[in-house]
Amino acid sequence: MGVARRPEIWLLGGIFLAALLLLAFGHIAEEVIEGDAAKFDQTVMLALRNPSDSSDPLGPAWLEEAARDITGLGSYAVLGFVFCAVVIYLLMIKRRSAALWVSASILGGVLLSNVLKFAFARPRPELVAPLARVFTSSFPSGHATLAAVTYLTLGALLASLHSSRRLKFYFIGLAIILTVAIGLSRVYLGVHYPTDVLAGWCIGAAWAALCWTLARWLQQLGKIEPANDDAVGEGDRANG
Repeated sequence: MGVARRPEIWLLGGIFLAALLLLAFGHIAEEVIEGDAAKFDQTVMLALRNPSDSSDPLGPAWLEEAARDITGLGSYAVLGFVFCAVVIYLLMIKRRSAALWVSASILGGVLLSNVLKFAFARPRPELVAPLARVFTSSFPSGHATLAAVTYLTLGALLASLHSSRRLKFYFIGLAIILTVAIGLSRVYLGVHYPTDVLAGWCIGAAWAALCWTLARWLQQLGKIEPANDDAVGEGDRANG
């Protein structure tokens, strides 16, 4: 009975996690709309700048360049390249359902991000001089949102292909580190308020969790093929 219920527990856990993240996003959005987040945003952004020159970020020059490099990992160009590469690979190995799931998850996240940006239409920060060019409104952070959607979705996909817990934690952990680093770089570069990034993480992770939960549910129903981890799992066991 415990084994039979295990998939149901995972599904309920995914729904619960997504619900918590959506509630967190709603709370942040409410604080932003009412203006209660202004002091927090200002404090954090100024803490990352030279007290005598708000156009100068803290740290050596190489850190600023590193932040630009990291923030590029959440750009449309890089995420689009990663997305296309993964989908083509999945189609080549005849994992059409997985390719469809990845496509729906990431493209749906892009649509969600742009709809929210249009709905809130929050101006970009003017408190400090931005260190990167921007073209859209501020809330939620598109880089934070789409990094969470893309990297968490791909992390979950890679984790599902392995039976080793170490590899599962590695892929999920790597996805989380990338997502967090990209979001922090946006605040450091002065192109987003901290609440923009927090909201982006919440809504992006919530969307990824919902898509993952739906995929697991469809696997339970036999609508899409389960993760084919037999060959990979044997390799993991041999190496372990």
